[in-house]
Amino acid sequence: MKPISFEAIRIFLAVAEARSFTAAAIRLGVTPAAASKAVKLLEAQHGVIVFVRNTRRVALTEAGGVLYASLLAATAQIDDAFAALTRFRDRPAGTLRLTVPRALGALVLKGLAPRFQRAYPDVSLDISLDDGEVDLLEQGYDAGIRLGQSVAQGMVAVRLTGELAWSVVATPAYFARAGRPLIPEDLVRHDTVRYRFHRSKALAPWAFVRNGDTFHVETGHKLVVNDTGLIADFARSGLGLAYLPDIEIAQDLADGRLERVLEAFVPPSSGMFLYFAARTQSQPKLRAFIDMATADNGLLASMAGKGSA
Repeated sequence: MKPISFEAIRIFLAVAEARSFTAAAIRLGVTPAAASKAVKLLEAQHGVIVFVRNTRRVALTEAGGVLYASLLAATAQIDDAFAALTRFRDRPAGTLRLTVPRALGALVLKGLAPRFQRAYPDVSLDISLDDGEVDLLEQGYDAGIRLGQSVAQGMVAVRLTGELAWSVVATPAYFARAGRPLIPEDLVRHDTVRYRFHRSKALAPWAFVRNGDTFHVETGHKLVVNDTGLIADFARSGLGLAYLPDIEIAQDLADGRLERVLEAFVPPSSGMFLYFAARTQSQPKLRAFIDMATADNGLLASMAGKGSA
């Protein structure tokens, strides 16, 4: 059986309440003939007469009365459902799904997420840690956090931090055993711990600058992983040199567990950005997160530049 249209239900309810096809038609902005035709189609489709009509009045039949009572309750639920949508329009609510890189993303959100939840208790955060490229729309995310060079084209990007300082590091014990590279090309004779992108399977390049020109060095490596936290752990264990953001190893540098080399050759990266599709930024939950994240000046200060270590 062909399902009845919502328009026919709307007309049926209007006629039942007005007890007049003409009055119902005026209320709905349709012609009396169109209202009468919709009700006749409803009756023909279901094989039941719902109105008794004559020249003076329109009345519900017993079947029509049962249908009216049932539809009235159903439409009240529908009205409530649409009214509930206003909470998403007028104030931050619902679930905000974010994709962030494992180590750097965790550092960004460690302080931001608790403050956001205290300020907006009606918003649930669903955070996925992923260092790879993610299609926000295809995978159902509201927004992502990535280094600037990793933000997909066509996305709106909002800066969260200044440039991030990076370093080539290893333990004092490793340097005592293997020596210190003096120029980037020396790295080919050293053990290194490299990062491999999960989706492309490519190794993350080690970028250096000399006389204003950027170049990459393919290092010798015994360990390849796709998690920067594990790379830092392997470096702390003396297994080789690692190329890491300073913010991730700040305490190791301060305590002397890790030491920098090639400082004059290592450029900063573009910093962390919050990115999202233009059409999604009007959502109150995302707007609130953008405003709080971009107002976090302490984050900007803590993640930019090299420390004194």
